[in-house]
Amino acid sequence: MAETKDNSDDAPNVTETFMIPRKEINMVTDMGKWKQSQAYADYMGFILSLNKVVKGKKLTCEYKVTETIQKLLELLGTLDKWIDETPPVDQPSRFGNKAYRTWFSKLDQEAESLVSAVLPADKCAAAPEIAVYLKESVGNATRIDYGTGHEAAFAAFLCCLCKIGALGTEDQLAMVFKVFTSYLSVMRKLQKTYRMEPAGSQGVWGLDDFQFLPFIWGSSQFVDHLTLEPRHFIDGKVVNEHHQDFMFLDCIKFINEMKTGPFAEHSNQLWNISAVPSWSKINQGLIKMYRAECLEKFPVIQHFKFGSLLSIQPVNIHC
Repeated sequence: MAETKDNSDDAPNVTETFMIPRKEINMVTDMGKWKQSQAYADYMGFILSLNKVVKGKKLTCEYKVTETIQKLLELLGTLDKWIDETPPVDQPSRFGNKAYRTWFSKLDQEAESLVSAVLPADKCAAAPEIAVYLKESVGNATRIDYGTGHEAAFAAFLCCLCKIGALGTEDQLAMVFKVFTSYLSVMRKLQKTYRMEPAGSQGVWGLDDFQFLPFIWGSSQFVDHLTLEPRHFIDGKVVNEHHQDFMFLDCIKFINEMKTGPFAEHSNQLWNISAVPSWSKINQGLIKMYRAECLEKFPVIQHFKFGSLLSIQPVNIHC
C-alpha cells in the first residue's frame, strides 16, 4: 500500500512530530503544488489500493474485522446517535436546518477524544492532527452543505490511520465494506435530517450531488461479474434485489429514493454511464473523472488541509 509506512528501521528514540493540518491552496496557481505533493500521491495511492482490493467482491463477503475497525464503527455510531439527539428546528427556509450546527459543535468539541479512543496508546499524539480530517468529513457548518471534498476528507482520515499504523493491509476490505459504508449511512442521515445543500454541485451534469468514491469502488466490485452488466443498474428491480451486495447499486437506490422524475433527467451522467459496455471501462473512466472533477478542481481542493501525515511537500520519489 502506497500510504503505509514501515518504521521498523527507524531508531527507537525518534519521536514523530505531528501538526495541526492547515490550508495551503489559497489561489488557483497553488494547484500545481497540490498535484506534485506527497499528499496527492499518498491519497491517490490509497484510493487506488482500495479500488484494487474490492475488485470482484461483494459487500457480504467474509473479511477480518479488527479491534481498530470495531472502534471506528463505534465512533460512527456515536455520530449517528447525536443526530437522533439533535432534531431539526422549525425555521422558515426548507434547506440547511440550523440544528446541524448544534450537531457539528458537538463533534468539534469531541473529535480529538473520539479519535484518541480509536488509536493505539502509543499513537495518541497523532489524535489532534487526524481529528481535523474527521471534522472536515461531515460537511460545512457555516453553509450547511456537504460534497465530494468532505468525502475526500474522510478518505484522508482513513489514510492517516494507515500511515501511523493504526490500520494495516488486513483492514483494507473492512475499511471500504464496513467503515466507509457506515460513514455513507451517517452522511445520508445528516443530509436527510438537516436538508443539507450539495456543496459545489454541478446539478444534472455532476455524477452525484454528494458522493463519488462509492461509485469508483462500487464499479470495481462489478468487474468481471458474470451476469450484472452496466445497463442493469438503471433497472429498479435489479437495484432492489442486489443493493446489499454492491455499493454502486446502494447509491442508485438512495438516488431513486431522494429524487423524482425520469432517471435520465435527474442523473444524466449516470444514465450515460449505463451505456458503457464494461465495468472495467466504467471503473477506469470514473477514476479519471474523479481526478479531473474533484481532485483537480480549485473550489474543492482549496478546503483540503495538510499536516505531517498528508504533506504539501513535493513527492519524495524515494518513498
